[in-house]
This record gives sequence, structure tokens and C-alpha cells, in this order.
Amino acid sequence: MTLKQLKYLIGIVDSGLNITSAAERLFTSQPGISKQLKQLETELGVQLFTRKGKSLAAITPAGREVIARGRKILREVDNISSVASDLTAEQEGTLSIATTHTQARYVLPDVINEFRRRYPKVSLELHQGTSEQILALVNTSKVDFAIATGSQHLFRHLTLLPIYRWHRIALVPKQHALARQRKALDLETLAEHPLVTYVFSLTGESSFKRAFHELGLEPRVVFTARDADIIKTYVRMGMGVGVIASMAYECRDQDDLKAINAEGLFPEVTTWLGFPRDMVLRGYMTDFINLCAPHYSARTIRDAAALSTQEDVDALLGDMILPVRGGCEQDKAAAA
Repeated sequence: MTLKQLKYLIGIVDSGLNITSAAERLFTSQPGISKQLKQLETELGVQLFTRKGKSLAAITPAGREVIARGRKILREVDNISSVASDLTAEQEGTLSIATTHTQARYVLPDVINEFRRRYPKVSLELHQGTSEQILALVNTSKVDFAIATGSQHLFRHLTLLPIYRWHRIALVPKQHALARQRKALDLETLAEHPLVTYVFSLTGESSFKRAFHELGLEPRVVFTARDADIIKTYVRMGMGVGVIASMAYECRDQDDLKAINAEGLFPEVTTWLGFPRDMVLRGYMTDFINLCAPHYSARTIRDAAALSTQEDVDALLGDMILPVRGGCEQDKAAAA
């Protein structure tokens, strides 16, 4: 068995069992991959894929086990390279991140700008998607870090570091009736209006809907989007009341939109950064985490990465107080 065979095996799986696509992806020939796959199956004495004619149809149970272990082996190969690079003080490499639009648009620009200044030779890749799409990228080892909110149950195989907390706001045009309302906003009032908010997770009831359902209310959601800028566009059109993350409210939005505090109406949520539990963090990776979460020292980050369970990580972090991320008002206060 060789590392090349394992690399080809994983390449086939990540190309949807299409050997031609795998060959293009790995810059080799289709016959070469087929030959290596046949040799690997012969050596192992098991069939890794079922076949339909000359095409691969599905992964066998034995194949799933071999593929899972093969991924770990290739990850360890990358870890050895990372250790060697750090020991020689090389600050070159690639950092690939999967995150949501909100993080990419409103939170990460300052972090990435500083990171690029410190590590100009590190290639940075940023992928955006829903929690489910981020999970797919993580599962195929296409990204180093995942940054998302909630859905921790989907990422049990990662080390998760909470980085900040945030709450939602309601957003309306300045001429909207809610913009003139003096009393505090409540869910009963929100339920009377059409709502424009984020796309819901496919893996269970969202905390947004659950907040209404616990009071016997049914929210009238007329439009959803992953992009807060799109939500604000449709709020401006009068389609409905927007419900977005507080950090997505920018000072320029004050010209025609009013933010209404919705803290306490919905559960406060935590954004986290995660990475594979068997990953060896390069020096620049630790620095990136510190830029995202300055409340974690480099030592704490390395200690967390060395732990084998999330329970141990949570115990290490203890009752650390996380910062609360806001929008325009917080920006003004920081600039004062």
C-alpha cells in the first residue's frame, strides 16, 4: 500500500466516484488511477467499490472503513509537513476557511486584512455556505477551519472554540409603524407582520421559529436569504420586517432603516471556530484564531488542540466570558 494509492482513493470519492474527474483533479491519467485502485483492492483483498460496467456505482462497507482511515493517514502526512515547516520557521502555506455570509461580510474582513499583513506568503481561501455546506467541505478535508453559528451537533468531530456571542435585531424602514412604536418589541407584535430573515437550517427547527412556537405563535416568513444585504434590500422594498444578526446593521443603514432591539426575544447565539481534532496547527493558524478571538492566548489554543474530546476542551475553557458582537452602535462606541 502506498500514499499515492490512498491519495487516488480519496480523490475518487471526492470526485463523486468519477475516475475521469479524479484524474483531472489529481493531474494524472484515468488508466493510472484505475490501475492503482485495482492494485490496492488486490493487496487488501476486499472490494472498495461496487461496479456497474466500467463505472463505479457505490462504496462498499469495507470501502467506507478504508476511506475513513485513509483520510486520517493523509491528514497525518499533512501534519508532519506542518511540523517540519514550523520547525524551520517557514511562514508559507495555505489556510482554507469555510464560513457563513454574515461572518465573511461583517466580521472577518478586519481579521483577514491583519492576517494578510502578517503572513503575505500564506494563500487564503474563503468558502461561504450554510452549516450543511460547511459540513460537506469539512468532511471532504477541503478546509482547515470552519466558522459558523449554532449547529454544533453537526460538527462533533471538530474541536470547537467559541469566539463571540450575538443577538438579533428587527429592521424596518424609517417610515414603518414599528419605527415609531415606543414600547419594547415583543414576539406577539412581530408575528403580526410579514418577516424577512435568514435561510433556515435543514437539520431541525431553528431557534428563530422555536421562539415563536413556544408562545403558540406562527411567524409569517415571506422571504429568506443567506445574505443580510439581500434581506436589507427587501426590507427597503417594504416586503416585511427584517430579522438579522446585530453585527449586520451598519452605520450607513441608519439613513433609511431603523434597528429595533430584539435582545431577549430570541436565544442569544454563539459563533465558534472549529478544526479537525487530529490537526496540527501551524503557527499562522494559531495566530489566525487569536485574531478572531483575542481572549484566547496562543498557549490556550495549542492546549485545546491537543485534547481528544470536546468535553475536555469545554472544561479547559471553563467559564470564559465571551465578547458580545454588535453593529453600528458598538462601532461608534469603539471609535469614541
